[in-house]
Amino acid sequence: MHIAEGYLPWQHAAAWTAAAAPFAAHGVRSLTQAVRADPDAKLLVGAAGAFCFVLSALKIPSVSGSCSHPTGAGLGAVLFRPPVMAALGTITLLFQALLLAHGGLTTLGANVFSMAVVGPWAAYGAYRLVRAVTASAGEQTSLGAAVFCAAALGSLATYTMTSVQLALAFPDPASGFLGSFATFAGIFSVTQVPLAVIEGLVTVVLVRLLCRVSPDQLRRLGVLTRPAAPAPSADATEATEKKAG
Repeated sequence: MHIAEGYLPWQHAAAWTAAAAPFAAHGVRSLTQAVRADPDAKLLVGAAGAFCFVLSALKIPSVSGSCSHPTGAGLGAVLFRPPVMAALGTITLLFQALLLAHGGLTTLGANVFSMAVVGPWAAYGAYRLVRAVTASAGEQTSLGAAVFCAAALGSLATYTMTSVQLALAFPDPASGFLGSFATFAGIFSVTQVPLAVIEGLVTVVLVRLLCRVSPDQLRRLGVLTRPAAPAPSADATEATEKKAG
């Protein structure tokens, strides 16, 4: 991830393109509906897309024909759900292939399926599970733990899927798919595990910043569930000033 241009056999490239296309099309529709339903979310949608673009553009060579990097998909999955992230991820990967020679057009379907489909769904599943398990904790504690797990596991799931794709395309002559998968996944994990932890921490910091600057937007998105504290009344404010005096 990204799998380089021309690296996959054409049959595999075509199959992954066909598999990713319905998710991308549904994602575009979901993105359009989300923006129409809440026009104020446009800036946050753009921020989620930019976060994904910047983080996934960081190249760390890992395996011949591929590389390791953070994915940035967890943030969009938490804020706008996986279908929207499928659209943002597809746009990100397309621009990176065209402008940065990062990935490729023939492997776009495979890269979309791993980073914009599997990664966001794994991230959102982890997020929902951790929020449910930590529901009794404070909201900030629960949210922080859920966001960390979402970003980290979404990143790891992306690379697990990429390992599957490469193992299917290039099975080991002796041990077949399983041997090839173990080789690819083992090499990826050396760089991806620490990167996933770092991505989780960075995403938590960013979400906490959003909680401070745009809490109402996060409540509309369902990320923050508790209502805002009511503003103190004029009588309460006056009483407090008298006591202070």
